[in-house]
Amino acid sequence: MKGGPGARVLALHLGLIAALFAAQFVLGAYHHTNLARIMVLATYAVGYNLLLGYTGLMSLGHAMFFAAGMYGAGLSIYYLGFGAIPGFALGVACALGLALAFGAFALRTSGVSFLIVTMMFGQAFYLTILYFNQVTFGDQGFILSDRLPAALVDPDVKYNAALLVFAACFLASAFLVRSPFGRILVAIRENEARARLLGYDTYTCKLVVLTLSGGMSGAAGAAYALLFSYVGASFAAILNSIYPLLWTLLGGAGTTLGPVLGTGLMFYLVDFTSGWTSAYLFVVGGALLVLVLFFPLGVMGTVRAKLAPWIP
Repeated sequence: MKGGPGARVLALHLGLIAALFAAQFVLGAYHHTNLARIMVLATYAVGYNLLLGYTGLMSLGHAMFFAAGMYGAGLSIYYLGFGAIPGFALGVACALGLALAFGAFALRTSGVSFLIVTMMFGQAFYLTILYFNQVTFGDQGFILSDRLPAALVDPDVKYNAALLVFAACFLASAFLVRSPFGRILVAIRENEARARLLGYDTYTCKLVVLTLSGGMSGAAGAAYALLFSYVGASFAAILNSIYPLLWTLLGGAGTTLGPVLGTGLMFYLVDFTSGWTSAYLFVVGGALLVLVLFFPLGVMGTVRAKLAPWIP
């Protein structure tokens, strides 16, 4: 007897997490490390997708939330001697606080104006990191390996820690978008004026989802600092805000699985082509063009539209 859509959705999401858990036992060292990195970056994309895919707000400043989590964790460990877990918690708290404060101001704009405001604040955050380079070490960055527990050097610990962070954010995202609040976000994406007419406080809803999105991005940044022992200003640059946009659009904006698939595809596309040619960006660009032409809704968006409409 077949289960309902809810059971299928739960099985799909838990199945992905189970597959990622099992993968560590069969992967070689190289792909084992790569997949841990992909899961951290996919967490970043999952957070971004809440804002773009489900609420219709495009941001070019999300790198500041990723960097806020990274620097919140990294600086507290480097200068204050925090442990890994307190450092991670502080990093997430910094990203949540920044997202809340930023959203209270930026969400008074919309459309292209919101996009420009996010880009400006993101660049201001990046330049601030560079300006205080005596503390942040600027573009050079700093490493945390000698200040972290020895257990975090173990590849298996890194992998499972990355999986834990990813699974928490991934399942939270899946629960959120299927909840009544998630339906309100989709209503805002489709027609905000009509959502307001129905009595919803769209400003508060957008502020909540921006804060959650920033918090997940910050969790990814904090996890990256802890698991890969490096903190640097390049993670706050605009390019790091463009990456989650590409990952989300490639995998399928407005689908829970899309950002995860898009992150993995983009990561390995760059990884493989850069090993063949120094002009790998041309190959990557061509591949992305083909994918956009044949999968205009993203890979998972196209799969949902043509094969499995029950996928959230």
